[in-house]
Amino acid sequence: MAIYTKTGDKGETSLASGVRVAKTDPRIEAYGTVDELNSWVGMLRASLSESHIQEQLSIVQNKLFNLGAALSEAPGEWISADDIRTLETWIDEMQAIVPKQKAFILPMGSEPVCRCHICRTVCRRCERKMIESNANLTLLQYINRLSDFLFVLARYICHLAGEKEYAWK
Repeated sequence: MAIYTKTGDKGETSLASGVRVAKTDPRIEAYGTVDELNSWVGMLRASLSESHIQEQLSIVQNKLFNLGAALSEAPGEWISADDIRTLETWIDEMQAIVPKQKAFILPMGSEPVCRCHICRTVCRRCERKMIESNANLTLLQYINRLSDFLFVLARYICHLAGEKEYAWK
């Protein structure tokens, strides 16, 4: 089977529902940004060796594919309240270990920490694109919680490595 279909040559594509839309449609922008985030999460995974973080990020990558399916109007429940609770549990576990945050933290540090911050900022853009596309509340809650997870993960990785965090002055 060929990868090219030629059906998108004139600037249109199909949603999973079969509806044809412009490639600039807000839904395409939203799940395209989710795809970008997934690639950045893959880059983050490539820079880490901790197996429990690898496992969490693997779950996140699969959920991001589910999120893309939901945004492309594929039938089914792709993201659930349980997925949101999982992120919250991970956040709580990491926050119990990292020092209490006393200031805004600059997005810098080692390469894995910086990759976390890039993922976080792309995740925030996903959220904005999803709002523009009228995504449902559960999807918005998931992406919002994911950005929180990525922020805390940056702090957690920094802490595990014994690195300094850089406070905004």
